[in-house]
This record gives sequence, C-alpha cells and structure tokens, in this order.
Amino acid sequence: MIRSYLFTPAHRESLVARAHQRGADTILLDLEDSVPCDQKQMARDGLAKAVALLASHKMPVIARVNADLGECVRDLEAAILSGIHTVMLPKVMGADHLRLIGDYLSILERQAKLPEGKTRLIALIETAEALLDVPAIATASSRLTALAFGTEDFSTDCGFPPSVTALQGPAQSLIFAAKAAGLQAIGLPGSIAEIDDMNAYLGCIELGRSIGFDGVMCIHPRQVDVVNRVFTPSDAEFEHAARVVETFDMAVRQGLGAVMLDGKMIDPPIVARAQAMLQSRRL
Repeated sequence: MIRSYLFTPAHRESLVARAHQRGADTILLDLEDSVPCDQKQMARDGLAKAVALLASHKMPVIARVNADLGECVRDLEAAILSGIHTVMLPKVMGADHLRLIGDYLSILERQAKLPEGKTRLIALIETAEALLDVPAIATASSRLTALAFGTEDFSTDCGFPPSVTALQGPAQSLIFAAKAAGLQAIGLPGSIAEIDDMNAYLGCIELGRSIGFDGVMCIHPRQVDVVNRVFTPSDAEFEHAARVVETFDMAVRQGLGAVMLDGKMIDPPIVARAQAMLQSRRL
C-alpha cells in the first residue's frame, strides 16, 4: 500500500537528488504545475536521468504529465521508460479522455518495445464536471489504478476555498467511485498546500483516512511523515485485527456466524477489514 506520494519538480536536479531521503513511498516527478512553461522541455530532457537516479535508490517513480494536449503528448513520449510504472493524468475531463491517453500509451509502448499495458494511469479529478462523471472515469481503462483528488483546482473550479467543510462531500463521492471500481483513492478532504499548521494538516489527514482515502499527495517533505504515521496502523490496531481473525476462525469451527469480542459483535465484514489490515502489514 502506498501511503505518501511526494511531488518533486522534474527540472530541479537538486531536489530530485534528495527526493529518496524524504521518506515518501513514491516520488511523483512533476512535469506540470511546478515546472515553468519555458523549462518544460528541459524537464522532459532530464527525465530519464532523474528516473535512473531514483531507481538506483530503489524509489518507485510516477510522472505527472501536463493537461494541455500538445504538452501531454511530448510528456508521454518522454515518460515511456522502464523505470516509470505509472503516469498521473491531471484535469481528466471524462472517460473518453482516459481512453485516448491509454490508446496513445499503447502506441508508445509498442514503439519502445515495452509490454503493452505496462504503463498504468492515475486519474486526477480536478473539476466539478469530472466529479459528476467519476463513476464512468473509474471504469474507463484497464490501465487505471487510482483516482486522485486535486483539491486546489477543484475548489477554484467550484468557486470556494479548499476547506474541509466544502471538500468532504466531494471527496467521499470520489472515494465511493474508486472503491466500486476496485481502485485506490488518493487525496485528502482539504488543502494540499498546508505546511505551516501541522496540527490542522494532521486533523485533515486523519479525517481523510477515516472516510476511505488510501494515501495522500504531498507537496512538501514536511507533510510526508504526518501522512506515513496516519496511514500506518499502530501495533495495537494490528494486534486487535489478529484477535478478530483468530476469534472468528474459532467461532466458524464451532458453527457460529458471529461472535462477541471486547463488547462488540464480529461478523464477516468486520473480519474482512481485519484481514485487509493484516495483509497490508505483509506487503
């Protein structure tokens, strides 16, 4: 399970060189918002070197491409590398948008003699229009592994500040669509930009985990440790999950379909959650 995705501008060699030291589970090499327009080609030209450096430190790499179609095409051409397992597509407009990108990736993979379908996709939902179409987006491509919530752009599109009050409902809609399609849900129900008030950021991340997010995109290294701590179950949680599974297994052997543990009833859905937690520890 990937908890933390750290955005790193692909054109900033000094930041790329230290990215593996920040504690993130995955590095998001950014070709989009953090790269000025006049430096995008330089970022693309240096992408292979950046990926090779991170691979030498055994860091998984995702590339975020640009939304503009011309820039996106050039980004995808640069990102077809064995060391990039996933591309994040920003400002997804709908299911057809994902299918179009998937078809072009197939062409590029064949040209690069890479296995077709190797390059996975994360769809970044950043507009109200995309959110309304999110169930179709979630099932549009076999390459899709996750839906991500771009709260800053989404809030701008909707005309409100990126507050928890405004974003919890849309976040939950995205999570429901992701889970129904068997995808991961990445994001938080608040601003991604908070790097000063870490108590407020902690509360937002905890809420995000409690409503179903699986991980968070971080724009600053300071955020990574908070995300990792929140999305790592405690020893007590793991121990409780093990007791749930063990107790229920004993009950099944006795012909029971539910059993009491610590004052609460345990039945198959609760056991399934416990098993999922234990499995995450083994990954």
